[in-house]
Amino acid sequence: MAFEGLTEKLSAAFKKLRGKGRLSESDVKEAMREIRLALLEADVSYKVVKDFVKNVTDRAVGADVLESLTPAQMIIKIVNEELTRLMGSENQKLKISSRPPTVVMLVGLQGAGKTTNGAKLAGLMKKQGKTPLLAACDIYRPAAIKQLQVVGEKLGIPVFQMGQTDPVEIAKAAVTYADRHGNDMVFLDTAGRLHVDEALMEELKAVKAAVNPTEILLVVDAMTGQDAVNAAQSFNEWLDIDGVMLSKLDGDARGGAALSVRAVTGKPIKFIGTGEKLDQIEPFHPGRMASRILGMGDMLTLIEKAEQAFDEKKAAELEAKLKTNKFTLADFYDQLVQLKGMGSLQDVLGMMPGVNASALQNATIDEKAMSRTEAIILSMTPYERENPSCLNHGRKRRVAAGAGVKVEEINRLLKQFESMQLMMRQFSGPGAAKKMKRMGKMGKFGGMGGFPGMPGM
Repeated sequence: MAFEGLTEKLSAAFKKLRGKGRLSESDVKEAMREIRLALLEADVSYKVVKDFVKNVTDRAVGADVLESLTPAQMIIKIVNEELTRLMGSENQKLKISSRPPTVVMLVGLQGAGKTTNGAKLAGLMKKQGKTPLLAACDIYRPAAIKQLQVVGEKLGIPVFQMGQTDPVEIAKAAVTYADRHGNDMVFLDTAGRLHVDEALMEELKAVKAAVNPTEILLVVDAMTGQDAVNAAQSFNEWLDIDGVMLSKLDGDARGGAALSVRAVTGKPIKFIGTGEKLDQIEPFHPGRMASRILGMGDMLTLIEKAEQAFDEKKAAELEAKLKTNKFTLADFYDQLVQLKGMGSLQDVLGMMPGVNASALQNATIDEKAMSRTEAIILSMTPYERENPSCLNHGRKRRVAAGAGVKVEEINRLLKQFESMQLMMRQFSGPGAAKKMKRMGKMGKFGGMGGFPGMPGM
């Protein structure tokens, strides 16, 4: 994931500060030197780093910090606030036109992920009740129109195309089509280039003049670091963009683009692409990202993911079963499916407070364990799922053969299930809330530790 290296280096700098009861001005300056190096190694713009370190230092050497009983915590708080401010302070939403359709013009260099991420954004808007239309305005790249049609079909979103004709005429016709057919949003997938050139920009300016888009959104590849920031600056000078979407933040990007693009262009990052799947897109929240960079987790995004994967009807059924101590392997399977809907285990754990990159690297996270567990449970008969105690050696051999695993994995799953059953029984009776709170304070309630693939399993 992006920012891993930066998170580790910042954590190391803060660890040195925590080891001291009181801080001197020289302690602060030494920490700032390490923070400056960490940001530069993360490919953050030199000017941005210089201004950031100055702002943090000016605040950190104040008497209220140096004389504080917990000065290290105060400095971490200052760094968190300055990182948040650097990235834009708060989430900026997509502008919606008061007179439909809202026209979103997607621009960017070739290879930035513009077509896929534009479709992801249209899919996100569809989930929010909009009726989007994708328009194929890239007439140069081989198979660009076909690619847009494929992702549009997967998302259930119509695609408007006129073949390899004039992009300006395609854009105008798409807006007219949307107006006539009740599409309240139009996403224009425009052409990119391997680098910024005048011909490309003139064409994009002509499209902008023809359709007067509600929003011009630049898609930049987070993997390209400073090149992404330079591209953003050029597109902004030519087109006066309204916002940025960062793609490929799930890769090994060093994160410099996310920390630099707002400061350099003055335009907000509005969305981030967090994976290859068409639902892996999130609104960009500067405060949440700052917390993740500092290893503080991102509980708000984790909660939102849980709500999206949450099935209220099944939750009510599970609650009724817990009250009568009837938690079965079928229920266990339903919980696995909902957890899988929140994304990879690595991503879910990375959003938990106190779980930093180095901790995740040292932890044993088996992403395939859930799939094996699903295969095991689905290889059982309905009776066996409801009554796992009936699984003798012969039945286990049959299930193992069906799931393509060893009998030992069946035994391991049953042991995990028994532990989870015990935990559920503890929380199903009177005073369950107090028990859960007490176990949480003692560190015995691991949240998702009972699921396959999680550390410690």
